Amino acid sequence: MSEKGPLQATLEGKCPRCRKGDMFISPLYKLNKFHKMHDNCPHCGFKYEVEPGYFYGAMYVSYALSVGIFLVTAFILYYLLNDPSVTTYIVTVAIVALVLYPFNFRFSRIIFAHVFGGIKYDPSK
Repeated sequence: MSEKGPLQATLEGKCPRCRKGDMFISPLYKLNKFHKMHDNCPHCGFKYEVEPGYFYGAMYVSYALSVGIFLVTAFILYYLLNDPSVTTYIVTVAIVALVLYPFNFRFSRIIFAHVFGGIKYDPSK
């Protein structure tokens, strides 16, 4: 089996150290469990929360993803509905943000761990 590259491991939600174990317990579509993470990587045993409050940094990534979601939604509304009312923008952006919340939560943590978390890939694990 070939090794996963960093982008593929990030998109699949794999451990940043071994790129094999899943970071989250259940699939994204199980909405009652989308937020539950493994404490340790099931493959290499790496502890995901390196220090207390480690994932607070993921809030910045979440903010950036949210801004992207808001902008894309607003541009789509502007071009498809020919600049609708402010109420339409607010309601639509809020609904889209709520629907994509599980995606935003997960991928902000995954991206933070892979890109900004200081965790080095170790192919021997």
